Amino acid sequence: MKFFVDTAEVDDIRELMETGLLDGVTTNPSLIAKSGRNFLDVVKEICAIVPGPVSAEVAATDLAGMIAEGEHLAGLAENVVVKLPLTWDGLKACRHMTSKGIKTNVTLCFSANQALLAAKAGATYISPFIGRLDDINLEGMQLIEDIRTIYDNYAYATEILAASIRGVNHVSQAAIAGADVATIPPEVIRKLVSHPLTDKGLAGFVADWKKTGQSIL
Repeated sequence: MKFFVDTAEVDDIRELMETGLLDGVTTNPSLIAKSGRNFLDVVKEICAIVPGPVSAEVAATDLAGMIAEGEHLAGLAENVVVKLPLTWDGLKACRHMTSKGIKTNVTLCFSANQALLAAKAGATYISPFIGRLDDINLEGMQLIEDIRTIYDNYAYATEILAASIRGVNHVSQAAIAGADVATIPPEVIRKLVSHPLTDKGLAGFVADWKKTGQSIL
């Protein structure tokens, strides 16, 4: 499963890129608003840091506006993926972008039917929001499983991008359910490496090694 980081904070992206584990980035207007910086400048800077896909979302909600903004965003860098809302106009814009060879990420997906429409529109990625479904007592991970089954049934090339991830369990569950990608907040990515038994075991190894009085170098 590929790891994207869900942030517009450039420092976090640089740090995570150094691990060699990061495959891409997703942003949205809310995340960039938190950074307090110019939207286009942030997108261009992220694209220069990360060689993989960088999702940049349109602000328009009408078809003409989404096409104009999407084409402009796609021109910022070769690795821009245009993020579009899962609406009728968003699906039409997705089909337009696909016909132009522009990669797309159709976002705010909450049902298997929506995911099916996005695949038929040629979306590069579909973003089911599992955390927001869990918030209203629905099974977000079941949606990942349902989409995986549908896409496999018909050999759709659209990749399932698990979004709205709230914790480390969501990451492993999404991988088990068959998500192609997980887009994860920086703080959750950092927590993936942690386990109390790892810490305990390492402390024991260090203590035992000290008792030997030896040095490897």
